[in-house]
Amino acid sequence: MLAVVNSCSILGLESYPVQVEVDVSSGLPAFDIVGLPDASIRESKERVRAAIKNSGFDFPPKRVTINLAPAEIKKEGPIYDMAIAVGVLAATGQASMSKLRDFFLLGQLSLSGELRTVPGVLVMASGLADKKIKIIVPRDNGREAALVPEVESYGLHNLKEVVEFLNSKENLAPIEHSVPLISRKDMRSDFADIVGQSNAKRALEIAAAGGHNVLLLGPPGSGKTMLSKAMVSILPEMTLKDALDVTKIYSVSGLLPRENPLIIERPFRAPHHSISQASLIGGGSIPKPGEISLSNHGVLFLDELTEYPKRVLEALRQPLEDREVLISRVAAAVKFPATFTLVGALNPCPCGFLSDDLQNCICTPMQIKKYLSKISGPLLDRFDLQVQVPRVKKSEITAYRAKKGETSQEIKQRVEMAKQRQNERFSEYDIAANSEMNIKQIKKYCELKNDAKDLYDMIYEKYSFSMRSYNNIIKLARTIADLNDSDEIKAEHLAEAIQYRDYDRLLKEYQF
Repeated sequence: MLAVVNSCSILGLESYPVQVEVDVSSGLPAFDIVGLPDASIRESKERVRAAIKNSGFDFPPKRVTINLAPAEIKKEGPIYDMAIAVGVLAATGQASMSKLRDFFLLGQLSLSGELRTVPGVLVMASGLADKKIKIIVPRDNGREAALVPEVESYGLHNLKEVVEFLNSKENLAPIEHSVPLISRKDMRSDFADIVGQSNAKRALEIAAAGGHNVLLLGPPGSGKTMLSKAMVSILPEMTLKDALDVTKIYSVSGLLPRENPLIIERPFRAPHHSISQASLIGGGSIPKPGEISLSNHGVLFLDELTEYPKRVLEALRQPLEDREVLISRVAAAVKFPATFTLVGALNPCPCGFLSDDLQNCICTPMQIKKYLSKISGPLLDRFDLQVQVPRVKKSEITAYRAKKGETSQEIKQRVEMAKQRQNERFSEYDIAANSEMNIKQIKKYCELKNDAKDLYDMIYEKYSFSMRSYNNIIKLARTIADLNDSDEIKAEHLAEAIQYRDYDRLLKEYQF
């Protein structure tokens, strides 16, 4: 007898329906799965057999053949366990087929028949939204599926409940659609807790307001890591659309917290410098998101930037420019979003004490040059702000004890006002920040007049910046003007933007 059960699969951040065809026929007992299954799907034979028996049903001593259609697309993961088990029970008359065509079944099974969570339920439910269908998922995935209002979701505990529900022996109400806006309450650093570093704090405020990338340059212990972590606390609140975009990526990656299926806090990712290119950018035989996609709408922090392999760093250039990454494989090409703010941190030399007031540098000029040259010019061009983070002085510590600096909330209010100006400016475009402007938009919104134009001409003659660097300076000046609530880019805005080129000046000093 033949039974067909609807299920679903994921490729990148897109879902597609999968039909689980189950044929139970006479012959020597066998259990075969075809349709390009991976090892975890082939192993589902034993999970399904044990789950059926331990749930009080009979496993047929016959030839069982499972086909996962479409057969030409590779399938992976234990997500089809529930669909296969229900298909076997339907083909042997132990489960009703009348409801099967109306439902999509997603979930893995334990040996006892309990339903266990699977990754990517939000993506699959979103992909099925236009079909106006119903889905059955494990109970722990229920709230995640309920984020999609167009889909009628049922969260069940075990295989026996699923069969009784399909046999109409149990009348269950679908999970109520809800958008839980409950913070995960992660402990974030606050700018008020950081001693001194007013220049670096100002640079991070500009970066947060305009979506600019930042390079922090300073000796060990000067506060580069703490500043980077605190940047998340001054970023504007995510919209519901942005929150769903981030949640989908974490859902596919299996990193979604069970207690809160909707991520509303901007992500902060800080991978170790031993990370591989595939882990940073994304990849695998069936492509999965990397750290740059997990940082979407948030901050990617790369500490000790010169310790990362050059090949890994160079792979960042295209995603930083395009705000997305395309991973091509023989079977398919998958696109992942990568709209993140890159914050890099490094010491100014191998020993870390170049230009330090209290400790002498022991590096030779050749060592310093070799160290600084580990970051290529094209990658350096992507950092709009290059900021010195010097050792904290005693006077700054004394001032901090007397009175703390601005809190993150106070800075965040200015950032949100600047973002509001950008939202109004770019309402007719598919961009959200000044850093994303193209040449035409720069010409339209970043026109220089009077003193600012004269200063720009002088910069062009004095410095040997690339054209990208010049455009980045103009976009940076536009953000500074927004923070100052100015429609016009003035000379002082442009002058402040120019001063954030400390790494360029250090490179020029050690060229010989």
